[in-house]
Amino acid sequence: MARTRTRSNAANPDTPQKRAPKSSSGGKKRKASPETDDDERGVSKNNDEEQEESSKSKQMRRATRRKTAKDYDSDALDEDSEFDADEGEEDEEEPQEPKRKRASGAGTQSKTPSPRKKRRKTSDADEEEDFELKDGQQVAGVIVQAPKTGRVPPGQISKNTFDFLQKLTDPDCNDREWFKLHEPVYRLAEQEFKDFVESFTEVLVEVDPHIPSLPPKDVIHRIYRDIRFSNDKTPYKKNLTASFSRSGRKGIFAHFASGGESLLAAGTWCPGKNEIATIRSNIARSSDRLRQVISEPAFVKLFGQPKPNKNGGRSSVFGGEDELKVAPKGFAKDHKDIDLLKCRSWAVIHRFKDSEVLDPEFKTKLGEVCTVVRPFVRCLNDLMTLQEDDNNDDDNDNDEES
Repeated sequence: MARTRTRSNAANPDTPQKRAPKSSSGGKKRKASPETDDDERGVSKNNDEEQEESSKSKQMRRATRRKTAKDYDSDALDEDSEFDADEGEEDEEEPQEPKRKRASGAGTQSKTPSPRKKRRKTSDADEEEDFELKDGQQVAGVIVQAPKTGRVPPGQISKNTFDFLQKLTDPDCNDREWFKLHEPVYRLAEQEFKDFVESFTEVLVEVDPHIPSLPPKDVIHRIYRDIRFSNDKTPYKKNLTASFSRSGRKGIFAHFASGGESLLAAGTWCPGKNEIATIRSNIARSSDRLRQVISEPAFVKLFGQPKPNKNGGRSSVFGGEDELKVAPKGFAKDHKDIDLLKCRSWAVIHRFKDSEVLDPEFKTKLGEVCTVVRPFVRCLNDLMTLQEDDNNDDDNDNDEES
């Protein structure tokens, strides 16, 4: 048996008022009373059926609106609240469905980037267009990033480094503005050279224990030139260099440049006035040890014949640009060791091809050259030391054996 219910909204004024079902005659509100007769109950059943059909059609319309609308209006919710208590219990579960639909719709939209994001991802040029210069600012150039290809493991020299050094031979590139734009490329070459020096130091220390194992920063030279007293005002060197010796920066000199200009030098280059005087004094006393060292077959093979080159150019320790044309002061021009006494630098140089430098085992080959040049370096160290008497040849031989 169907019963009608009445609810009072006076207790809660915010609750939307629900209408009582209308009767078929006159549309007046029905009064809830336990004494309602059977006819009225029959009419009530008919009205309930009509309301059920009406509520179903409303629910269909609401479902259609939920599919098309993203947000709900509070007034629309008030209009849809015209149903009895039994139907209200069923509709309480319905709001869960549009929530799931909205969540799925939002997830679908997040997967599709906006046109603005697409432009930012596809081209860096769009980002540059978005950048606005302030008053007085202008674009100086585009920074060139370090190459991603052609890299080598630590302890090797790559062609990328040679390519960068080759660029520095061009006067248009050897300036501060160009270098600033290519600084990432230089930093990669610099780190590569540091790793190589660190790896080569381990080989060198095994060849000559007199040379200390110093970190790369203590033996590598800066790439910046001192242009204060030079006619050449280019600010950067065209090579990467390092020096190894007992004192840290004198002795064996490594120089890396493109175009077959890489070299390893050993000895003393342009020493001071007092050092030159000491070396010449010791050579005048006895040059036997020095001549024996530079006459060794392995030494001659790497550095040339132990005598001045008649056609000019370097040969062993002879042919330096600073070599004297006449006998030095205090020595006769017909002295038996006048060729050695005319020198102002006692150094030897061996050059390498680019292909040799790029070889993964290049540091091993450098170690072999250092083995040959080691007696020469130790002999010069002794010649730069003041001798107490003239009869010191035997002591020098003992020092060489030790």
